[in-house]
Amino acid sequence: MARVSKTVGPLHFEDLEPHRFEDLVRQLVYDLRDWSAIEATGRSGSEEGFDVRAWENIYVEEELQEENEEEKLITKPEGRLWLIQCKREKSITLKKLKKYAESIDVSPVQPIYGVIFAAACDFSKRSRDTFVDAIREKGIQEFHLWGKAELEDMLFQPKNDHLLFAYFGFSLIIRRRSLKTQIRSKLSIKRKIIRQIGGLNNISYNDILIRDARDVCYPYKDKIKDFDKNRKWWPYTFRGHYYDGIRLLAGRFFAYLSDDQVHWDYVKDVNDVFSQQNPWQGEKDSKKHDEKRNRVWIYWLEIPKPNQAWFEIIRRIPYERIIDVDKDGDPWFQHPHIYVECTQTGEFFEKEYQAVLAGTMYGARQEIYFPKIEDRIEYFPKRFQKPKKIGVHNND
Repeated sequence: MARVSKTVGPLHFEDLEPHRFEDLVRQLVYDLRDWSAIEATGRSGSEEGFDVRAWENIYVEEELQEENEEEKLITKPEGRLWLIQCKREKSITLKKLKKYAESIDVSPVQPIYGVIFAAACDFSKRSRDTFVDAIREKGIQEFHLWGKAELEDMLFQPKNDHLLFAYFGFSLIIRRRSLKTQIRSKLSIKRKIIRQIGGLNNISYNDILIRDARDVCYPYKDKIKDFDKNRKWWPYTFRGHYYDGIRLLAGRFFAYLSDDQVHWDYVKDVNDVFSQQNPWQGEKDSKKHDEKRNRVWIYWLEIPKPNQAWFEIIRRIPYERIIDVDKDGDPWFQHPHIYVECTQTGEFFEKEYQAVLAGTMYGARQEIYFPKIEDRIEYFPKRFQKPKKIGVHNND
């Protein structure tokens, strides 16, 4: 799933062809004033020191002919002359900028009212001050210095989004719509999971099947080479939601938590989320797991209840990578199926965290502790004695 970047990189005005940069500036000028005419003189090759010239309409009040007539605004025919200079350069020195300003030919016959100097670079405060002083000496009444920052500000305005797309190939409005669509999609998936699997405070043990949305081999694991290392689907236990996705119980191990609530240990060999309803683990694996679990369970029951704990591995899948949810499942796994877009490395998950939970076997949790590996001690034996008779699992 494509992701939308949160920021926009700098616009590379210097990559535009010179006349295209001139076209961009001229189109940004259209909304600056009420113009009677704008001429792209630079494109003819005889620009005479400027690329664009424009005439601003001037409105004056019509003299009253009679006392009962309303005042009217009329347009002064000659208008105000503006010169627009465009420089598509990565940098312009103070000396060069001053030279540009001084080269403007001010004619008493047709005086210049305003000047716009636009360039594809940034200007220092000193350069700006020098430019302003040089323009004022020529008696020009209004002037604008548009550097890279000013041009970007104008292009990022909604009214100029069409120019941003035309010259740089992307649209902020389209990006916002895309972001809106993504957020709606995430919320839709979230609501669907809440309805069909569990709510925000769900801590029950609901079996679900996570599936690679692109996989075509399901449900036959023999079609996948080394399935245990390259799983395209696998049952997990749903453990509710986090701020931006769902939580799954990937591992649950018998553990010990010391009285100081710091030191801990767990039995790595027995994962208690080993599902009896998993058709892909095999009867041999299930029997072997039960034997190991029974030995550990008997030992764990002898631990003082305040120190009995569970070591859990919780993994997370963001809503944005969940394609859809099949509530009903199928004959192979008759629980909800969640279709996921895997990461670039082929993983279902992006994040995981570990916790030691103190409490009864499947009852209320008294403590949640995020353990440090350096605080782990050797509490459990490396081997557990085989009981005389394998008992039935007690979930009390």
